[in-house]
Amino acid sequence: MDLHAETNRNPQFSVRHKIVSQSNCTIIAFAAPALSSEDLILQGGDLISSSVLKEQGFPLFESLCSEGNPSFSVHGGAITLFKAYFQELSLLKDQIHDSKSGELQVSSQLIVTGHSLGGSIASLFTLWLLDNIKQTYKKTKLPLCFTFGSPLLGDQGLQRAISERSKWCSCFLHVAANRDLLPRISSTSQSNPQCKPFGTFFFCSELRCNCVDDPEVVSRLLESTASPASAEEMGIDDYSGIVNSLKSRLILREDSQIGQPVLPPLRLGIILQLKAAGVEITAEQQQNSCIDDLISELESHENRMAQQMKGIGRIEKLNRVKINMAFLEWYKKDRKTKGAGYYDSYKNPCSIGDYNATKFKKSLTDYWRKLVEEAERKPQKEGAFMRETWLYAGTNYRRMVEPLDIAEFYRQKGKRDYQTHGRSKHYILLEQWQKEHAEKLAGPPNDKKKQNVAGNLTEDSCFWMNVEEALISCKQLKDESTIEKQSAREFLNKFEQYVMNQIINYAVSPEIFLEKSSFMKWWIDFQEIIETSHDSPLTGFMRNCRYRQYEKGLF
Repeated sequence: MDLHAETNRNPQFSVRHKIVSQSNCTIIAFAAPALSSEDLILQGGDLISSSVLKEQGFPLFESLCSEGNPSFSVHGGAITLFKAYFQELSLLKDQIHDSKSGELQVSSQLIVTGHSLGGSIASLFTLWLLDNIKQTYKKTKLPLCFTFGSPLLGDQGLQRAISERSKWCSCFLHVAANRDLLPRISSTSQSNPQCKPFGTFFFCSELRCNCVDDPEVVSRLLESTASPASAEEMGIDDYSGIVNSLKSRLILREDSQIGQPVLPPLRLGIILQLKAAGVEITAEQQQNSCIDDLISELESHENRMAQQMKGIGRIEKLNRVKINMAFLEWYKKDRKTKGAGYYDSYKNPCSIGDYNATKFKKSLTDYWRKLVEEAERKPQKEGAFMRETWLYAGTNYRRMVEPLDIAEFYRQKGKRDYQTHGRSKHYILLEQWQKEHAEKLAGPPNDKKKQNVAGNLTEDSCFWMNVEEALISCKQLKDESTIEKQSAREFLNKFEQYVMNQIINYAVSPEIFLEKSSFMKWWIDFQEIIETSHDSPLTGFMRNCRYRQYEKGLF
């Protein structure tokens, strides 16, 4: 309150802030002149898009965009104030955030707060902090933002950008009194109804309060509680009075309704929530069509959400993924004992186990395709952290399952060039992300890799595609025209070098050398078409049967 009084005495200062350190938290409070708040909201009510901000040389929040959410818009009045105060905000950020380590420099919980447009500045500042805090595997304490009587900050694009980040929504609590104009002005304005809420909203009056975190319900409540009684801007003193009043009352306590009909629990709960949010509802008003429609709409929404929650949970999905991968591991080991390997067994199915593998492969592919699509839609920083958390599992999946897709592709006669005509995008992205990560760890194969080569998966999940193309090239050298023979010969030269590089780096499974494998079939065909004088590192390796030492890590 002292900060607001100081701001109002010196209106030439558009925004002011104050840092308060307490034993259990550090508070940063923002204030804007109360007299200018409504004017700024009405005059600057048009939304400004992220692309326009970038053109204006202010791409501060550009990283919130993603492929699935390429742009968003912010309230004009709020971003105008933020830009005008940006130099001071930058100095403040440097005080509490280490740009090198990406960590906050406060030992206690950081709380950022503000009233009216000061709350809008607090929200933007918190978003700026969240976007710059480095995500790590250890638990990171994120800042919390509490706003009081603040207008909605942006459009559905901003709402989506924040909700795409798994933890950000829980960092915002917006307190909205039932008589306050400002939290409702952007959601109910005829000229600008596209502003959307994010975070948790704390609806309150002197008598009741209620928390709502579903954005659809928040929007509906803001519209429903925009009565003539709320057509005023409430000051920070008003909010202080409401909080003190609530301290002395039991939250959501209702008088007993003896003789009244018993309502279903869900409908009764919604009525209590609406009353707590400031909607006046009496027994007679419950029969009012507008009130009844609102209650019914919220009932339907809650039922839809309940139906969605009945789906398989993430933990159950992960357990199923582990079971499916375990089956394919067993399938791989079992087919190895039969001398063909799991790739060739799947390509030429002849047992129930081969057909069962299709079911497990499909389940795994559905799971990983959706996960990769989700990661790709995430903004850059959030998506990168998400990818790193499951990169090892995703790489194992790709190396285990993609050979089966390749087998299905070349099982069809006349099929060529799986890379162009058959490869799924999610495999491409998984490989790209794995290579980006592997560049940091590049180096020659270590002893552990050599010792474990017998149980390793082939690192290049497209290895069998190259084998199939090599088999086709051998056939062309025997049967086709001179032009095709030349291109086939060039491919086989590259293939020899490719395979030898894989062997040198212990990057292929010893299963490729099983007697009935497609690779050994290629070697037999290749020997028939090459001259006896042909010499290469791979032909020397194969003729001298050095692959028998390869499985022991002794090559």
